[in-house]
Amino acid sequence: MGRLEGKVAFITGASSGIGLATAQRFAREGARVVGLDLAACPDWKSVEEAAPAAGFHVADVRDAEAQQAAVDAALAEHGAIDVLVTSAGIAGGGPVHLVSPEEWQRVQDVNLTGTFLSAKAVLPSMLERRSGSIVTVASVEGLEAAEGGSTYNASKGGVILLTKNLAMDYGRMGIRANCVCPGFIDTPLFRQVVGGESFPEEIRERIREQHKLGRFGRPEEIAGAALFFASDDASFVTGTALPVDGGFTAGHAVGVVELMGLGG
Repeated sequence: MGRLEGKVAFITGASSGIGLATAQRFAREGARVVGLDLAACPDWKSVEEAAPAAGFHVADVRDAEAQQAAVDAALAEHGAIDVLVTSAGIAGGGPVHLVSPEEWQRVQDVNLTGTFLSAKAVLPSMLERRSGSIVTVASVEGLEAAEGGSTYNASKGGVILLTKNLAMDYGRMGIRANCVCPGFIDTPLFRQVVGGESFPEEIRERIREQHKLGRFGRPEEIAGAALFFASDDASFVTGTALPVDGGFTAGHAVGVVELMGLGG
């Protein structure tokens, strides 16, 4: 019996990366999975093959009506949404004096407002049942600053505090809210921003080295953390922002461990 047997999970950003890995893991754990993303998912068949039931909606998380319609369809088909995972997100940033107001707003609208709209859409049904788990996806860059990351960092910091507020406001109604804060994870978005040929290899290696495990993360490792928050194993966990970052936020590495003979 899977850890999410009999539960219904609604996952945004489900067509690739962390969102798809989470949908696949949840399906293997017995959940009925409903995905939402801006474009159809060519790999959704892998979710359908594992899940007792699975559906996918093409919609923009910035569109409140479209999100609500997808949630309403999921409720009509399954009767409940037990778990929400907000994985939809985009990159963006730069020093503030070079960031246009339009670019600033675009990133906030997807990463922060999109998360707000997802929670707003599912909360009424969770309140009716006095039960639910909301799992948001932020970033280590929402926990601490990163060079040139003003726009993205602000949006992810907002996601973390929004999640804590959800935990405070709805805890006595049986609804938990927790946030996963990934380090640098090898996803299509990562490859687009950090993994491309135009990104300096030297800087990419410095970022990798700041992960104390000496590597970038994998989407399924974030899915595992989301599964914990979604499951009954986390029944007394709410309001938490959990770094899943290979030690990125553990402290600053300056090379002393190599002098001790502990380098990889």
